[in-house]
Amino acid sequence: MKKKSRIIIAISGLLLLSAYFLPLWQIILEAPQYPEGLGLKIWLNNITGNVDQINGLNHYIGMKHIFVEDFIEFKIVPYIFAAIVLTAFLTATIGNKKLLWFLFILLMSFSVVGLVDFYLWEYDYGHNLDPKAAIKVPGMSYQPPLIGYKQLLNFLAGSFPDIGGVFIAIAVILVGLTLFMERNIKPLTS
Repeated sequence: MKKKSRIIIAISGLLLLSAYFLPLWQIILEAPQYPEGLGLKIWLNNITGNVDQINGLNHYIGMKHIFVEDFIEFKIVPYIFAAIVLTAFLTATIGNKKLLWFLFILLMSFSVVGLVDFYLWEYDYGHNLDPKAAIKVPGMSYQPPLIGYKQLLNFLAGSFPDIGGVFIAIAVILVGLTLFMERNIKPLTS
């Protein structure tokens, strides 16, 4: 690998490493009775924000309470991600193209599996409602959008990558660009 490519991969490794210190995703809820809004910040191993208030509101519509302990993802993902970060720094150090491909596949797999898992988590919480809930609206589910905004009763729910998620996306793009830069271009012969 070229020196420039190895530097880019090292930068990607640093961007990936930041995921241990920055939130990856955010869910925001806006409603007239909450002018400052409510929000959840999803980290590699935790959920922070207005968890108690949102659990209190969810109780009325029959959604399960959000407990970090209920998610096995928060127990295993930090280790999986550590392997990805180490692979990035190993790739930058050794400069092996096969390792670069392996890193790219790891990042793409992690991204796709993470988004699918998040969607399924949202689906479960939004559809599996307690039939004894105080507020029941026939045909209504409360699944937040995977990305973007969605109206849920009087709440506007938004779901977006947070700064750590943006850094991961940038790292994936940089690794992809490095693969493109490292491809073997053979000159056309006439």
